[in-house]
Amino acid sequence: MDASVMNSYNEAKRLYAAHGIDVEKALEKLKEIKISLHCWQGDDVRGFLFKDKELSGGIAVTGSYPGRAETPQQLRDDLEKALSLIPGKHKVNLHAIYADTDEQVDLDELEPRHFQRWVEWAREQGLGLDFNPTYFSHPKAEDGFTLSHADDEIRQFWIRHGKASRKIAEHFGRELGQPCVTNVWIPDGYKDVPVDRLSPRERLKASLDEIFSEAIDSRYNIDAVESKLFGLGSESYVVGSHEFYMGYGLTRGKAICLDAGHFHPTEVISNKLSSILLFSEQVLLHVSRPVRWDSDHVVTMDDELLEIARELVRGNLLGRTHIGLDFFDGSINHIAAWVIGTRNTIKALLRALLEPVEELKAIELAGDYTSRLALAEEFKSYPFGAVWDYYCASQGVPVREQWLDVVKAYEQDVLWPREKPNKI
Repeated sequence: MDASVMNSYNEAKRLYAAHGIDVEKALEKLKEIKISLHCWQGDDVRGFLFKDKELSGGIAVTGSYPGRAETPQQLRDDLEKALSLIPGKHKVNLHAIYADTDEQVDLDELEPRHFQRWVEWAREQGLGLDFNPTYFSHPKAEDGFTLSHADDEIRQFWIRHGKASRKIAEHFGRELGQPCVTNVWIPDGYKDVPVDRLSPRERLKASLDEIFSEAIDSRYNIDAVESKLFGLGSESYVVGSHEFYMGYGLTRGKAICLDAGHFHPTEVISNKLSSILLFSEQVLLHVSRPVRWDSDHVVTMDDELLEIARELVRGNLLGRTHIGLDFFDGSINHIAAWVIGTRNTIKALLRALLEPVEELKAIELAGDYTSRLALAEEFKSYPFGAVWDYYCASQGVPVREQWLDVVKAYEQDVLWPREKPNKI
């Protein structure tokens, strides 16, 4: 290890120790946290099941940066490259449309065997897998409704898909020895104000109950449900609102997914965590970065990311929280987007783990709000970066921006050549 990295780390340890913070213990805890990397950043949410199908369901990707993955193997190669630049062992989050199969199958016909190459790859890499049924980019979702559809035949198709997805997730968990988090998000809603808000929600409730009717061991699969405030084509009404899914999750024992980009621009999910986890056993986070309205930008270390991390650490909530990323930016290098977002998420958690939480709580309880503010502010400039550099070096990944050179070389050697056949 570089001597300067080690020297800086030792000095940082001394400064943190003065406040009773065991840096080595914090790093051990950080190693245990798994971040779920979303596969859809690698190919602009196109998937492989319906290669010629345009995006629909209120999902849009901007940009056309060269080299996006066009096959499952290319996507796995790109994920491997990204993961080699991120400290720790993590998970990969798949959508149903990312099945790796030569068969012509529809969403309601999917089985674990259609994802076996993903399972074998994850086992070789020491990774876990998470899963999402795909309720968009399909002819039966073109009018904007799936599980709440008024047409029973269409609704039953999506129910079968939901059931199939849970079976696939159970297989992932059983094969890889760690639970697969299966997240349900649907685009259902109206562009303009509806007359009947209740009936679609009644149908959604009944559909979900049918999907979840088969008991699956939570050692293998954890069900989650995800809300949204509005989306493209559903600006006025979303069937699966936050209130709907909070009620559903709490009464059905499902994890509630909080997506940082699925709320009003003035809302933050950090302030919701302690409330929901008082009543729910588990929470799923989709860490993203909204800009102005519901959008999925690459995660930066902004104030809200830091507040999410602090809330998880200060409330001792990490053990009940599943952390995944959810953004899709086609305007920059796809691998760099993964690396930037994941490293920032881990860095934010490290910063939170290096705070004098018990000292701050005691000061607050004593009513000394002056000292609380002063100490919290001073710790913002404590040398967490030196600890981060040491952690990266100890995990065998590049320190600081050195990872960018690796990505740029991969871009030249692998990503750019993918574009050449299209230009002949």
